Amino acid sequence: MQTPTKVLIVEDEVHALMGLAELISGWGYRTETAKDGVEGFEKALAWDPAIVVTDLKMPRMDGLGLLTKLTEADSSLAVVVLTAQGSVENAVDAMKLGAYDFIQKPVDPTRLKTILANAARQLDTDLELEVTRRQLRQSGVLGALVGHSKPMQEVFGLIERIAPSNVSVLITGESGTGKELVARTLHDLSERKGRPFVAVNCAAIPETLMESEIFGHEKGAFTGAVERRAGCFELAEEGTLLLDELGEMPIGTQAKLLRVLEERKLRRVGARTEQDVDVRVLAATNRDPEEAVAAGQLRSDLFYRLNVFHIHMPPLRDHREDIPDMAGAMLAEMNLKHGRRVGGISTAVLERLEQHEWPGNGRELRNLMERAVILAQDGGLIELAQLPAGFGKAATAATAAPSDSNSISVRVGATVGEAERLLIMRTLEFTGQNKTKAAEMLGVSLKTLHNKLKEYEAQREYSGRDGARE
Repeated sequence: MQTPTKVLIVEDEVHALMGLAELISGWGYRTETAKDGVEGFEKALAWDPAIVVTDLKMPRMDGLGLLTKLTEADSSLAVVVLTAQGSVENAVDAMKLGAYDFIQKPVDPTRLKTILANAARQLDTDLELEVTRRQLRQSGVLGALVGHSKPMQEVFGLIERIAPSNVSVLITGESGTGKELVARTLHDLSERKGRPFVAVNCAAIPETLMESEIFGHEKGAFTGAVERRAGCFELAEEGTLLLDELGEMPIGTQAKLLRVLEERKLRRVGARTEQDVDVRVLAATNRDPEEAVAAGQLRSDLFYRLNVFHIHMPPLRDHREDIPDMAGAMLAEMNLKHGRRVGGISTAVLERLEQHEWPGNGRELRNLMERAVILAQDGGLIELAQLPAGFGKAATAATAAPSDSNSISVRVGATVGEAERLLIMRTLEFTGQNKTKAAEMLGVSLKTLHNKLKEYEAQREYSGRDGARE
């Protein structure tokens, strides 16, 4: 028979302490109690619990102090923090210090039971995950991510620390750096593996449909709503939801998202009642989130709620030493995808790959490898002939001749708007008017690029009308 999981409850209010002990014992856990942080730390050392449930505000030693000492003594402990209404900032601080999760008072028994069950399951899988991670790290691989370089190893370290918890994570980086791969790896290394992973690109959803896509809707909620539809949160139940390009989400929808994150409840568009949700939320953006907050495009409270942990993906040009390993992994993937047997990559091609500036980052490398695998001979190597004409020479040419067609020259005194327009139009020329490629190179969403082009078109039409009047 399996030994019951031990839970230590630390609470200075006697009635609340006894009530929690009775409730948690009734779920099959072994419980012990303490009336403040000092007693709680002493009992934790002596009794060796797997989970600690602690209030934040207590005499002698508060919950944050207890959490700090507990994590220093045993980093494997799962600490669940109880916080009063309106004290989410304190709970976020606790998560940053290593808390497993938090729950607001008055305690919702159903939510507490779920948190404890998830924590207990995590303890059972942590050892297996740790062995797997160490094996993968030694080979320079973590999930779908590849890299021996210092920047990538730092990312791997963060992922390993964060993955087992339920905390929200903000993932930043240029387009194509692998932000979704980070999110999938966080999911695959967590106890939610095997549950749904749902990724939604906020920039690709029309503003009028955003709430329906995220939260779902009831039949008849609006014109065209002919049936009830589950939103992304419901599709990701018990799993992970990635909100990509979060800064493109309308401010009103951001407010509703914040409420779901804080209360773990949602209401479909047109519904009268709320429903519980159990979803880990990750967010990604290719913009500087603090700049988006300053510009009024991202709510500051939502940013702080999501930014419990921050992972920044480096651009490929900053870890070129990983290109051979990444290209090799992509070659194996593309061989499998297309039923090919390309044997490897020539030295000349690897040298050319390391010369390239990679404005499209890892996504550009993946597309290049797919093209090369399709063109190469089975059993042979990928050679220079399978690369696009002139590939890898642009950076050298631009350095030698800064006035060539791949460069721009901005006069002193030009406005920021003029410089931005010149850069956008020249990049479109460079990509042969491929707006998707241009957006990737510029580090903006496709929606943002379309908006800029509409703005320029409107300015041109306005100037034309002014000229006609003159």
